[in-house]
Amino acid sequence: MTKNISTHRETSRQLKENNLHAKKKFGQNFIIDTSVVEKIARLSQAEHQIVIEVGPGLGALTQQLALVADKVIAYEIDRDCVKLLHESFSDANVEIIQQDFLTVTSEDVLKTGAKVLVGNLPYYITTPILFHVLEELTSIKIITIMVQKEVADRFNAKPSTKDYNALSVIIQTLCDVKTIMKVKPHCFLPQPNVDSSVVQLIRKESSQNLKPFFDFVKLAFTQRRKTLTNNLKSIPNIEDHLLALNHRIDIRAEAIDPSQWWELYTRIYEN
Repeated sequence: MTKNISTHRETSRQLKENNLHAKKKFGQNFIIDTSVVEKIARLSQAEHQIVIEVGPGLGALTQQLALVADKVIAYEIDRDCVKLLHESFSDANVEIIQQDFLTVTSEDVLKTGAKVLVGNLPYYITTPILFHVLEELTSIKIITIMVQKEVADRFNAKPSTKDYNALSVIIQTLCDVKTIMKVKPHCFLPQPNVDSSVVQLIRKESSQNLKPFFDFVKLAFTQRRKTLTNNLKSIPNIEDHLLALNHRIDIRAEAIDPSQWWELYTRIYEN
């Protein structure tokens, strides 16, 4: 295909000619700034790789990824977008799959050989998708995603701040994190009410099964206002474990940094 999808004019044309609109139930905001998708594709480490794209929409980012990647495997849930994507990329190195990405299995990903994932994630489902990739799709090593800025701030949040939560602990334990760029609302159609950020997560090497650790952390953050001993009351002798690691028994989850979480987890489950 030759037309640049990532412009206001081309996006508007496609929507109008196909009698479509951005669907709120899918959290659709189409990128209409070419410089944004070019930069994401360039910095995503997709060059000469098989790349999985989550939520391609009309294909603005897909088009740029196809220029650098060996192959793009794009998962889209909206059947109307899937129809347009098939038309736009019929001759390109792009495979379009109509499927909810949360149902994609580790076996599905392993069959593709993909280790790179890129996506403009719908705000309402960002966290479930991230947990799914980090916990289940462990063969994915490099994740470059556009998310709501408020969510991106949690990725590198420090303990005892309002942004620090279970996602912060899990991501910082598992990945090296960096923000690639900030994206303003006018770069989308329709315009969202918030700024966005493009963040890259590079998975740290680990041969361990970390899902039990993630479950432990999520349990600990179940109710932020409660103490850790309350949230983890199902664990025998939790107060003794806290005291042994020089934590107060009335400490809250938000006060413990990622390295201390791992220390607490290993102490409990080694005993």
